[in-house]
Amino acid sequence: MTAQIFYEVLIGELTLRSGDPGTSYGLILDSARRTRDPQLFQRATEIALQSRSGDAALAAARAWKQAIPESRDARRLELQILVALNRLPETVEPLQAELAATPQVEKPVLMNVIARNYARASDKKQAASVVEQALSEEVKNPAMAAPAWAAIGRVRLAAEDNAGAMDAARKGLQADPAAEAPAVLALDLMDANQAEAEGLLKTYLNNPKANPGVRMGYARELAQDRRYAESSNQLTILTHQHPELAEPWLLLGSLQAQAKQDAAAETSVKKYIALTQKQEDSDERNPGMTQAYFVLSQTAERRKDYRAAEGWLAKVDSPEDLTAAQLRRAMLQARQGRLDEGRELIRALPGDTPEQRRQKLMAEVQLLRDTKHYQEAYDLLAKASAAEPNDADLIYDQAMVAEKLNRMDDMERLLRRLIAMKPDNQNAYNALGYSLADRNVRLDEARTLIQKAVQLAPDDPFIADSLGWVEFRRGNTQEATRILEAAYKQRPDPEIGAHLGEVLWTSGQRDRALVVWKEAVQADAENETLQETLKRLRVKP
Repeated sequence: MTAQIFYEVLIGELTLRSGDPGTSYGLILDSARRTRDPQLFQRATEIALQSRSGDAALAAARAWKQAIPESRDARRLELQILVALNRLPETVEPLQAELAATPQVEKPVLMNVIARNYARASDKKQAASVVEQALSEEVKNPAMAAPAWAAIGRVRLAAEDNAGAMDAARKGLQADPAAEAPAVLALDLMDANQAEAEGLLKTYLNNPKANPGVRMGYARELAQDRRYAESSNQLTILTHQHPELAEPWLLLGSLQAQAKQDAAAETSVKKYIALTQKQEDSDERNPGMTQAYFVLSQTAERRKDYRAAEGWLAKVDSPEDLTAAQLRRAMLQARQGRLDEGRELIRALPGDTPEQRRQKLMAEVQLLRDTKHYQEAYDLLAKASAAEPNDADLIYDQAMVAEKLNRMDDMERLLRRLIAMKPDNQNAYNALGYSLADRNVRLDEARTLIQKAVQLAPDDPFIADSLGWVEFRRGNTQEATRILEAAYKQRPDPEIGAHLGEVLWTSGQRDRALVVWKEAVQADAENETLQETLKRLRVKP
């Protein structure tokens, strides 16, 4: 760098600091052209991007490419800027040039980059068309067809062309049944409710060279869809094939604990802990370790080994999970007749900010509610609400505890006060409407209240559950079934399951009712609504 160039670059940087990016850009770009220095071209582009001048950034990138035609960095930068500017048709030529310059061994990585960058384009349909055009030769190459089709499918998926993405995944796996990229695309399409995707995924997983990460993703998807037995089966295969991987052991143990296979769950989770602790970068505070401690505490509690259960919870030291862990420890103490010690444990949690004090209050209320000490919970909330009379959450929680005490007049008074204070509070409308429906009184008013809640939160499955329940109480069994089926599909909560099961049972669909109730019991056998429903109907699913 000559003295003059050095001086111009220095002036350019000082000019930028003084708030004149336009002059700075011109000086740096002029120096870059004269020196053909890639770092200066890069700097000129950065200045333009920082000042939100897309056209200037593109001009700098193209000047770089013109000065050094063989520079792949210049071409890649040009591509990124063109995509960001949504000038997608102009990207075909530089994209094809980049593909031609990339060694075949590096092309699978490039395909992932292409899919990621073009999926961010504002005009996603045009982006999909451009990528398909640019990769037209790659899909004809047997060695590159699978990752190329996966890239095309990714951009189609971003454009909400699920059928097109499904076709791309199918063609990718036809080109190479052992290719990972189309299989991962199929996994995402399974999440997008494309029925054929699971079949493609299973075919891929039958290959001995299948990537274990894909099987792990499939297991997670199955668990999310409540197909727990199938998920456990995939995890069992995975832990046998790759016993050195930690994560599958944790998910398997969690599912085993959920199925009350406690001995197997403890073995799996302890295997996860041992593998995780062997890793050089292991962190005792990672979310996986916290989940492991909670699972082990749960299994110990079920065999009434409260000391061991508390011991596992004591290991949780991440600030995000400390309150939940202490609440569980307090519950354990309460179950041993040491409620006061449990309450003191919560009160002793660190932190004295208003938010931390509130968290401790709500945790103590939760402890009292869970142990059915409703009067103490009510008094605690009443005291807090007197200090913060405009706190909507405190009023709502106090109303819910009043209901548990069968103080219905107090509950209604509190909820109507909340509605007057916060006319857009859907929970207040829903709670009052559901309470009326559940007691089978003032059903027209209950329906009006719940419909108001639906207007405020149309996608809330619990409000939909209330609407289905009031329709059932009004005798509209067919409509109630439709609403509750949709709510349960969206959120398979035990309480929604209890209501759906009762509606199905009453309408004669008893086999379906038993299936729903069995799922609900597996999720939470102690749910009060579920227990009351099964006891009242004298059913053992």
